[in-house]
Amino acid sequence: MIRLSIPARQALARLTLPLLIAGAFALLLLGKADALLAERVRASLGDTLAPLYDLIANPVTRVRAAIVEAGHLVSLVSENAMLREENERLRQWQAVALALEAENATLRANLHWIPDPAAAYVTARVVADAGGVYARSVLLAVGPRHGITKGQVALDDRGLVGRITETGSRSARVMLITDINSRVPVTLEQSRARAILAGTNGALPRLLFWPEDTPPAEGERVVTSAEANAFPAGLPVGTVHYVGNAPMVVPAARLSRLDVVRVFDYRLAGVLPPEAGEHRAAKAPPVPYEP
Repeated sequence: MIRLSIPARQALARLTLPLLIAGAFALLLLGKADALLAERVRASLGDTLAPLYDLIANPVTRVRAAIVEAGHLVSLVSENAMLREENERLRQWQAVALALEAENATLRANLHWIPDPAAAYVTARVVADAGGVYARSVLLAVGPRHGITKGQVALDDRGLVGRITETGSRSARVMLITDINSRVPVTLEQSRARAILAGTNGALPRLLFWPEDTPPAEGERVVTSAEANAFPAGLPVGTVHYVGNAPMVVPAARLSRLDVVRVFDYRLAGVLPPEAGEHRAAKAPPVPYEP
């Protein structure tokens, strides 16, 4: 090792930075003067350093992949444990459901229960969600062969959507349960109390006229009631949610994203919308609808 004197090392330390700056300027000028030569030098330097970069980067990539894989394994273990617990709960509920099904079958057999006939339905696509005399309604593309009439009940795959209020030769309009003119008799599932679901033109309809001793509970399921013979009993409507002190209902149906609905004909002749058809009126005079 070459030993330098202290003055020489001090001089070298002072000259290092100026020499590097001068070298950088020289390379810059060389690159401007002969671009082809600079490109060849860069290419040669890249070819020389590429294997070294790959040699350095390969272990780092493998370590990163191993860390990600370990994280996945840990999450799989916890997810597997969660699924086992959920599966065990479902097995318990399955046992309860089977027992209730057997009990229900026995009771029906002893009571000589005559089940209700299955309601006929047609599936229709929603083509528009604005227009008409109602603020909250959707337009269905249907033809005359579908046999849709006013007063029939529309549902999506989750719950009640509304009722048919207008019919044409190639379309039908559904007034949603959130429209301010909508009134639906409902039952609070836990307390079995009756109430009226009234639209507000907002996202959440509200509950009216429930018994004073059985106020709606937060999260309680709301289903349709057979009162007034307007809806069949038991159709899912939504769940109770308090906004301030007012009990509202979060609809079970996805009213803001309706693509396809099913229109059921339960052959009910109860409360009909104001524009109820004459053929319905001929079967049973409708009760005047008071929004």
